Parts: sequence; C-alpha cells; structure tokens
Amino acid sequence: MSTIDLNADLGEGVGRDPAELDAALLRLVTSANIACGGHAGSPDSMARVCEQAAQYGVAIGAQISYVDVENFGRRKLDVPPIALVQQLVEQIELLDTIARTYGTRVTYVKPHGALYNAAADDATIVHAIIEAIQTATRSPTHPPAESSLVREPRSLVLLGLAGSSFERVAHECGQDFVPEAFADRAYTPTARLVPRNVDGAVLHDLNLVTNQAVHLAVQQQVTSIDGSTIAVQARSLCVHGDTRDAVELLHHVRNALWMHGLTLTAFAPPPLRLFP
Repeated sequence: MSTIDLNADLGEGVGRDPAELDAALLRLVTSANIACGGHAGSPDSMARVCEQAAQYGVAIGAQISYVDVENFGRRKLDVPPIALVQQLVEQIELLDTIARTYGTRVTYVKPHGALYNAAADDATIVHAIIEAIQTATRSPTHPPAESSLVREPRSLVLLGLAGSSFERVAHECGQDFVPEAFADRAYTPTARLVPRNVDGAVLHDLNLVTNQAVHLAVQQQVTSIDGSTIAVQARSLCVHGDTRDAVELLHHVRNALWMHGLTLTAFAPPPLRLFP
C-alpha cells in the first residue's frame, strides 16, 4: 500500500491532562475516534475535540460502545438488539450534532472495547451496529453553525477488525467498511486481539510497536503471541490514546511509516469547510 490511515481514541478523559493529551494526539493522527458518551466523553469534551479536529483537518469518528462508564466500556453486556441500536444511534447523533457546529461532521463509526471485541465474532452485534449506522444516516441532518456550511453527508463508514465478522457482515449488508489493525496490541494466532487481562496484551515497547506498525502496513502481516506469522490486511492502524506514552509511540510510528514510503491519509476524510 502507498497510503495508510492512523487513528487513535480521543476525548476519553485519560491522563493527567486529558485536554493536552487530546491536542497532542490530534497533531499526529489522520482520524480521531471520539468518545461520545457510552464509555467516556461528555458534550464538553466532544466539543473541544471536534473543534480542534476541524482546525487540523482530522477525520471524526464516533467511538460507540456499550453504555458502561463505570467499566470504561470494557465489560460485555447483554443488551437486547433493539435497545443496543437505540443507544448507539444516540451516541452517533450526539457527536454529529456537536461536530456540525464546528463546520465538520462524523464520517465513520468505530466500536469501542467490549463491543468491538464481541462484534469481531458475533454477527448479531455487527448487524445491530450497522442498523445504528444506517438509522443515524437516515435521520434528519442538523443545521450547521451560521459561520460555516457542511456538505450533505455521505453514508458513514464502519471501522473494524480486519478479517473478522465485522468485514464479512459489512460486505453482506452493503455497508462501507475499512479493516483496521493495531500497532499497540498483541494478536492471537487466529488474528484476534489478545484479551487485556492477559500479560503482554498491550504493547508498550517503542521498538516493538513501531516494528509492528511497519509490518502491518508494508508486509500486511503480524507476529502473533505464539510466534507465528499471520496475514492481516488493514487500511487503518490504531494506537490507543490511553496506552502509556501514546504520543511518543505515535511520533515514532508516523516517522517509520513515512520512512517506508507510506502517505498518511484519512480513509473517510472530513468534509470541506465552506465559508460564505
């Protein structure tokens, strides 16, 4: 590949200075997964990150999740599909409403935490996510602020784990989909993420994260936790915003990708901001 997207999670309120962390991450990524109230995030944090993302030309994604702030969205919940769809629609629409006041809009959706992991192997959950995306897309659009105009929305893209149920179900439903891989997470031999409660699931070593990012982007493969090599075809790479030293990791990942001839570009670019 000659291009690759680089995404991170923002607006989650992590770190000693969440606002400073978000600002630093926005200078490094091409796509921002913004917490929109399910596992983290508030209208204030969404507004702050959306405003800065619009200034930097960073694509905005709704990072949807189970409604579970207490557990940071990392506990699988048994939510009826109808209720789950409604919860996810509310999260997407809230973020999009806020984004539009800053002359931009949500262009993609990425599940978070337990919802993401469950959807990787459960087609029912993927169907609920896709229904939420399609419902949010069909809903009446919110007028932008008087100072700017936003082009009419396209269908939202779903960002999910490469080679999983995300990809298969999305293609079956005609849902725009972009496969994702992780620079800072360990993989199982079946191309799934190693659960966070397992030692070594989250990668912190600078060289290890950088090398994994390059192998994923250039060779389209990754070394799993048992030492085997597995194929992973991804168009976007993620470094988690709450990973220790995330800013330093992203700096080195960006530089390494550039050194290998890759251009960083958003897979679902933000709309042009038109000023009357």
